[in-house]
Amino acid sequence: MENKRYALVTGGSRGIGRAICLKLSKMGFDVVVNFKSNRMAASETLDMIKEQGGDGELLQFDVADGNAVDAALAQWEERHPDSYIETLVNNAGVREDSLLVFMQDKQWHEVIDTTLNGFFYVTRRLLKGMLTHRQGRIVNIASLSGIKGLPGQSNYSAAKAALIGATKALAQEVAPRKVTVNAVAPGFIVSDMTKDLNETSLKKLVPAGRFGKPEEVAATVAFLVSDDAAYITGEVISVNGGLYT
Repeated sequence: MENKRYALVTGGSRGIGRAICLKLSKMGFDVVVNFKSNRMAASETLDMIKEQGGDGELLQFDVADGNAVDAALAQWEERHPDSYIETLVNNAGVREDSLLVFMQDKQWHEVIDTTLNGFFYVTRRLLKGMLTHRQGRIVNIASLSGIKGLPGQSNYSAAKAALIGATKALAQEVAPRKVTVNAVAPGFIVSDMTKDLNETSLKKLVPAGRFGKPEEVAATVAFLVSDDAAYITGEVISVNGGLYT
């Protein structure tokens, strides 16, 4: 029987996902770094994990493709017959900002498919192992957009708000078997996802006066997957420097 503890982070190659991978590795997890296409960035994340004394592996699949998710995770399970992924961070997401009146079908569906369908396909597959072992942690990376709504992000706000609703429902389903499900809602965080935003003007809206760091989101995720958070489930924790509606 393998004595390792496994955590999967979707969209783990850059930004917040990478910070979460590094933090979970420091907690003793073997980190499965999922990525869709950027193998170089994902490999960098894995190298950083190993540099700090941890271990992990890459797992390529598109979270929005249910068949690809099942195939990749089935292969992982074949390679680790005595183990299961006990911690899942649903972090994969894309932004395709546009005013709704101009939004293309593709912009709507890509955002919804990645965040919402991705959560469904990956979580459904891994939940069975968690429920069987009566131990599991699921953290969904939502967004300020999903709570407050942001103009130009009807698609992103819809996807993240739906993710929050799913978090609260699933938490109640699986709590009896010691599986917790929570969401973390970042505000403006310095990353590839926000590099096209005007940080100088936007940070004036933030009471803390600055954009957050990916590591600050990762620290919140780390708490939620720890034993200390066993009685916290169905929650949405904002990491936004005080930026509320």
